[in-house]
Amino acid sequence: MLGQAIWWSGIAVEALLLVRGFRGQLLSRYPAFFSYILFVWLQSLLRFSVYHLRPQLYSSVYWITEWLAILVGCGVVFEVYRVGLAAYRGTARMARNLLAFAFVLPFTKAIVETWNDPHWWLIATTIDLERSLRMAQALAIVALVVLFLFYSIPFGRNLRGVLLGYGLFIGESIIWLTFRSSGGEKFRQFWSHVHPASYFVVLGIWAVHLWSYVPNPEPTRAVRLEEQYQRMAAATSRQLRAGCGYLAKVVRS
Repeated sequence: MLGQAIWWSGIAVEALLLVRGFRGQLLSRYPAFFSYILFVWLQSLLRFSVYHLRPQLYSSVYWITEWLAILVGCGVVFEVYRVGLAAYRGTARMARNLLAFAFVLPFTKAIVETWNDPHWWLIATTIDLERSLRMAQALAIVALVVLFLFYSIPFGRNLRGVLLGYGLFIGESIIWLTFRSSGGEKFRQFWSHVHPASYFVVLGIWAVHLWSYVPNPEPTRAVRLEEQYQRMAAATSRQLRAGCGYLAKVVRS
């Protein structure tokens, strides 16, 4: 009974977030985040309907929607970097490339493993691949937080809320996926209550921090992040040209 109450309360808070996003002019500023909220809201309603009307299809619907949610969640991480590094275009471009590489790696591994063993996908892929993507998302969030703290770049209220809530959600998901098969029956029963409760806390964090739009504050001191990126990019370019020149000499000889 308590689980049902938390579930329906979560759906109500998700709907409230969507309404506030529209009325608070946040949809256009955080489109990936609110697309994620909309997807999760529809996902919850679909799962509830299938569970009660077609329970034999629930497992398939659950994993399909879970994977789609992970992919949409990757878009949230990209958006956090876009908003957080909006004033540092070169750094933001490099960060997006690194993020894309980090997210593509688990899928590449899954494709290779499935090619070698077609049954591998059916046996263990879902949990392993989901954990890998969650880990990549967690490392990306930690890296951005460290970068902001190191350069004393302030977090705006909205961005801080998205980071805090999504970071808590990712951390809880990693714990669940890591110990799901080895934690025992008592752990699974315990976490079946922790998971919906922690997600409700996440929704509360988002509702408080995203009630209205608040622009990111300007740094109180000069940030040389873009300048350092330009120097690093120039040094990399020189090394690549030198390497190409050396390779050309080797080929001619």
